Amino acid sequence: MALDFSKHPCFNPDVKGKYGRVHLPVAPKCNIQCGYCNRKYDCVNESRPGVTSNVLSPGQALYYVNDLVESGKPISVVGIAGPGDPFANPDETMETFRLIRKRHPDMLLCVSTNGLGVGPYIAELAELKVSHITITFNAVDPEIGAQVYSWVRDGKKPLRGREAAELLFQRQVQAMKAIKAHGITLKINTILLPGVNDHHIDEIAAFAKAEGADLHNIIPLCPVEGTPFENSIEPTPAMIHAARDIAGKYMPQMTHCQRCRADACGLLAEGTTQETLDKIQAAANAPVNPDEERPYVAIATREGVLVSQHLGEAAQVHIYGQQDGAPQPLEIRDLPAKGGGDERWAAVGATLKDCRAVLVSGIGPKPTKVLRSSGIKVIVMEGLIEEALERIYAGEEIRAPLRPTKCGEKCTGNGGGCG
Repeated sequence: MALDFSKHPCFNPDVKGKYGRVHLPVAPKCNIQCGYCNRKYDCVNESRPGVTSNVLSPGQALYYVNDLVESGKPISVVGIAGPGDPFANPDETMETFRLIRKRHPDMLLCVSTNGLGVGPYIAELAELKVSHITITFNAVDPEIGAQVYSWVRDGKKPLRGREAAELLFQRQVQAMKAIKAHGITLKINTILLPGVNDHHIDEIAAFAKAEGADLHNIIPLCPVEGTPFENSIEPTPAMIHAARDIAGKYMPQMTHCQRCRADACGLLAEGTTQETLDKIQAAANAPVNPDEERPYVAIATREGVLVSQHLGEAAQVHIYGQQDGAPQPLEIRDLPAKGGGDERWAAVGATLKDCRAVLVSGIGPKPTKVLRSSGIKVIVMEGLIEEALERIYAGEEIRAPLRPTKCGEKCTGNGGGCG
């Protein structure tokens, strides 16, 4: 089936009241720190990039899109825009696009990135028919870029100042060239920062156009508490209009941007509705890979009543399932011997391959990553097992006290568990 590009409401304002988009929040990590960005996950009252009420796995994202389509939502576009950068989370981003393209072949796909890490994935994005890519491009001059970005991380070492801005600019230029070489529509987002890059718009727009950009979106700074730009002024409508007049000499300007959240859904003018929140919450409480048959839940518990044990301490877990519509204890299952690092946690994942989730009072970041890659949702909490299971099997959010425990913090184990 041929894709109908005219149904993209961000690139065709004539259909913004007819077709909607959904942003899938599958990319929590970021590889740069913008001076205007503060990513808050559980904030439902803000509408700006970097905000989401949940982070989903690729399988949960597919579950969510399926639910939206089946409910009749007029969704024509699936996008990934954070809450971090999609290509600081390339495995999750690319797997999400693969799943959506396979299940929804007529859906438009798009992605928004800072451009630092997208390069190696552009060819596959084209194969998956990702038709629109946005790069946030705030400066040509590295001296100005150094004022915008606190750091840029390429690999493990963060770069700062001019060195960081130069690397980001170099990668952005490479990405723009590759995007256009693959026939993908390229939009440029520029955050208008008074006193920083507002005098630089002409150079930004001219450069982006020369690299083949198709559309330019100038977004006013939203001063956010806790960021270096929190005390900056927000551009006035007149300032935005003047910047668009300058940039408009080079390419069309997008004027209907809603500064969307990383979990935005529906028509562009719609805010975050309770229906959307309910659907994304149901997806977040689904198994990490909803299409797999995973009927059980594993519990790390000392006494069999409470979720009360750090997984690194546990030699066994209690396995629960549903019988006659109610959660029931089924067995106590031995875990692989402690020690061994990633290999041990991969073995734990294999031991729990029929479990949709594991409930623990604490867990380290390494086992969390390994278990999630094995398709097991990791839930850190303390509370009654029975109440938690009722919520899990009902697809509801667990509201027991959440106490994520850092590895080694308040841990009574012998130090050999977390690998």
